[in-house]
Amino acid sequence: MKLIRSDIFENLKMAMDTLWSNRMRSFLTVIGVVIGVWTVMAIASIISGIDYAVTSQIESFGTNSIFLYKFDPGIRMGRPSREERMRKNLTYDDAVALSQLPAIELAVPTLNVSNDFFGRRITVKGGGKESSAVTLQGTTADYERAGIWILQAGRFFTKEENDRRDEVCVIGASVAENFFPFMSALDKTIEIGGSEFRVIGVLEKREQLFGGGDGQNDQNNVVFMPFEVAHKLKPRAEDLFILAIAKPGMLRTGLDQVTDTLRIRRKVPFGAPNNFGISTADSIIETFRSITFGVAIAMVAISSVGLMVGGIGVMNIMLVSVTERTREIGIRKAIGGRRRDIMWQFLIEAMTLTGMGGLVGLIVGWATTLLIKLVVPSYVPVWAPLVGLISSVGIGLVFGLWPAWKAARLDPIEALRYE
Repeated sequence: MKLIRSDIFENLKMAMDTLWSNRMRSFLTVIGVVIGVWTVMAIASIISGIDYAVTSQIESFGTNSIFLYKFDPGIRMGRPSREERMRKNLTYDDAVALSQLPAIELAVPTLNVSNDFFGRRITVKGGGKESSAVTLQGTTADYERAGIWILQAGRFFTKEENDRRDEVCVIGASVAENFFPFMSALDKTIEIGGSEFRVIGVLEKREQLFGGGDGQNDQNNVVFMPFEVAHKLKPRAEDLFILAIAKPGMLRTGLDQVTDTLRIRRKVPFGAPNNFGISTADSIIETFRSITFGVAIAMVAISSVGLMVGGIGVMNIMLVSVTERTREIGIRKAIGGRRRDIMWQFLIEAMTLTGMGGLVGLIVGWATTLLIKLVVPSYVPVWAPLVGLISSVGIGLVFGLWPAWKAARLDPIEALRYE
């Protein structure tokens, strides 16, 4: 009688037949694998989407941008230290000094005057409507050169208008839509803190992180006014931020020059840490990615629990299958089947079982990604489905070894006697 030496394709066909004949049991067995792969897909899509959105948003400020703050940038835990509370504010003169550095193209101060001295939001009125959710920024005419915003209509205010403290303003797209929905906002007036401002420019709508939001969460809900006018509106305003733009190819040099200049101006002793915050687009992105990497590792560890549970279920059902098919194994061995053939048969069956679970997890993961995209930016990186599928097949290989080895070690005579 011809010896039975099944190759991989024959074993795969036998595995598919066996799984199909016990499809409900097979599906219940790999639910853990499905959940594990689905979790990997969902996590990868969310983190990749958020990373892309944040990176695009930060890079929109320019890759040569240097951001300067009173406090150190990044996530803050707890209250500021005494040293931080005692820090001097950044000033308009700091920005002027930085703009004169050889490696710096321009340095623009921005003063937030959205709140009054009591912390209450300043109300903006126009077109018969009013809102206290508008962000009010005072800056200089050079802000237009930074290339962060694009004018949709009109113009930006000039240096002369800033020096004369002319009450003119440039408004964001959301302000124009809310206050003047059916007309051009140009040359209309809006009231800010009791003063009448003439609208001389309207900005194009910017794509917002995570779809943006309403009110204060809408970055298009903004009004830019001359710096001197903002300072007059709130003389003791402290929330000043400086954006410095390095000349092409001179970001590192510009960063060093800005740091040295501010340390001298703020009288920082030699060897002491900076008493101001400084960062670049790359450093902000790197900080953000270090956070998301930690979150990704934690979530992958959680998803691996599902894969482990699925693997244990596969091992259990394969041991049951070996017991149920003991006589079949004995017959195969009696007519020439080798241990290697028997072992491969059950290994391929286990890997096929978990691989099918992985495919179901991928399909559910793709569908989940489409739903997630309705809420936050998301896309599936190429590595995610590959890792999910390889992991699922690997689980079958690892947890199928013991049942396959047990099947291969069965004595053919004892197996034929099994009822």
